[in-house]
Amino acid sequence: MSKKRVVITGLGIISPVGILVDPFWEALKAGESGIKPITHFDVSEFDCRIAGHCNDYDPLKYFNSKEARNLSRFVQFAAVASREAVNNAQLNMDEVDRDRVGVLIGSGIGSIGTAEEEHQKFVDRGPNRLSPHLIPKIIINEAAGQVSIEHGAYGPATCVATACSTATNAIGDAYRFIQYGDADVMIAGGTESATTILGVGGFCALKALSRRNDEPEKASRPFDKDRDGFVMAEGAGIVILETLEHALKRGAPILAEMAGYGRTSDAYHITAPESTGRGASKAMEFAIKDAGLKAEDISYINAHGTSTHLNDKVETLAIKNSFGPLAPKIPISSTKSMTGHLLGAAGGIEFAACVLAVRDDIVPPTINYTTPDPDCDLDYVPNEARAVKVEAAMSNSLGFGGHNASVVVKKFRE
Repeated sequence: MSKKRVVITGLGIISPVGILVDPFWEALKAGESGIKPITHFDVSEFDCRIAGHCNDYDPLKYFNSKEARNLSRFVQFAAVASREAVNNAQLNMDEVDRDRVGVLIGSGIGSIGTAEEEHQKFVDRGPNRLSPHLIPKIIINEAAGQVSIEHGAYGPATCVATACSTATNAIGDAYRFIQYGDADVMIAGGTESATTILGVGGFCALKALSRRNDEPEKASRPFDKDRDGFVMAEGAGIVILETLEHALKRGAPILAEMAGYGRTSDAYHITAPESTGRGASKAMEFAIKDAGLKAEDISYINAHGTSTHLNDKVETLAIKNSFGPLAPKIPISSTKSMTGHLLGAAGGIEFAACVLAVRDDIVPPTINYTTPDPDCDLDYVPNEARAVKVEAAMSNSLGFGGHNASVVVKKFRE
């Protein structure tokens, strides 16, 4: 069975550095940080008091007051980003077969904020005061459900939850749905809003977060010797994937071609990466093979690059294992240095960064890279964006539980 060619026709973004695609991309190219002090709850007793919280997001710009109350923040993010992606793809749902349009949007955590609020209501006022919207607001599949409802997409509608690999797995699995004939169009990606008391508190308890509270914009510093943990963030990254035939038939704008997907498991530990990087390396190799490319064809890697000691060291080793002597020659950057770590949504906005890098031949930087680490000795595009001919780009995501996922996009040529 021959697999269908799949292209990217639309992107939608909610991020700490920009709401909507154009502001997001301009901020990345300029090396702007979206990390700021947390002000939406009391952090005085927290080790980490900073985050990439989307302070500029106003739900009443996108929803009426009732919708804003009843849709949790992570679902709203998915809906708003999906609207942008659909609009940018010029996808008129009245002119396509809706039975062939699907949705695959995941989240790592769902609405932990709703759980916090409703539990406090239960403690203060008893079970009869719990909201009837409690369950619909917290379950992860509601993001895909809401997007499907909004757009009348009757095709496969499902979700993925693989921690920090969620959005990359969602996009990769949606790619498979199309390749094997389950849909002509997929709205896919990830969404997250976990910068809450329990979200931040839980990662503080893991000792995973940066304590560079006095310099928020410098706290996320992937691959730098002085990195001390990641910075939590929120947002959504959504993509429109469709068959090449379908896109050409309707005259859609084609941004790039989805070329390859690989995923593996470390089968090692619930939070720590396996020390040799074997699983991450295999995911990259499988994605390149699936794309019908060779290692030398990859022009840019958007690394998972969390700014934790272990992740950055192991991912560097995995890249070396996969690319051998080519590894030092490949521009690699972690846009988490600017956006922070969006957990289940990270792969969505990083996939978008790869698509835009392919489109514009510009590689975004890794900011805050000032002190080289002997264990991280590749080309991390330090501090300034770089003009590079990007024929093919890879995005990596590595999640708690040992989930590894890599995707490859390339310039579209008929």
